[in-house]
Amino acid sequence: MTAASDVNSFSRRGFIAGVSALGALSLGGCAGTQRSAYIDPAFRRTAVPFDRREQPGTVVVDPHSHYLYFVQRGGQAIRYGVGVGSDGFVWSGVATVHHKQEWPDWHPPSEMLARKPEIRRSMTVLENGALGMPGGPNNPLGACALYLYQNNRDTLYRIHGTNEPWTIGSNVSSGCIRLTNADVTDLYDRVAVGSKVVVLS
Repeated sequence: MTAASDVNSFSRRGFIAGVSALGALSLGGCAGTQRSAYIDPAFRRTAVPFDRREQPGTVVVDPHSHYLYFVQRGGQAIRYGVGVGSDGFVWSGVATVHHKQEWPDWHPPSEMLARKPEIRRSMTVLENGALGMPGGPNNPLGACALYLYQNNRDTLYRIHGTNEPWTIGSNVSSGCIRLTNADVTDLYDRVAVGSKVVVLS
């Protein structure tokens, strides 16, 4: 299930393995230029004990510690380092994974376009007629995205990949939860549509 025909010819995992040391465009509410792919070891994916009373398969995000937990059986979780919303863009609550997409198109909301008009230079009219960026290696949503809904309505928040791995562990986004492309690919394969997502306050 790919988002754009121009990326159908390469594999998600193969691409991620091939460019894990590269940076990319700085879009989607992130400031900065191309930098190192270095990630603090504290934010690398690992299995950890987990004592919250959430059902296996639940995703729990702790924005303050910059961790996302995928809850497993036996009091365990897989912990991922994340980048979260910058000041003024933090959100919390309970949502559901409504759908998932590999190499998703990016449709910046009108509020972002008004706030950052310079990103229009990277946009094009997509097949659905909306202004955006087709899925692929330079897209700020990265290799995969989980779309979060509340009461069957789109929150406009996503859990997604990033081509800016140096931002993991930072408050940098416009509210979305970002993981490295390798980590979001791992999470994507574990999380089912309909799963509960808890973002702590």
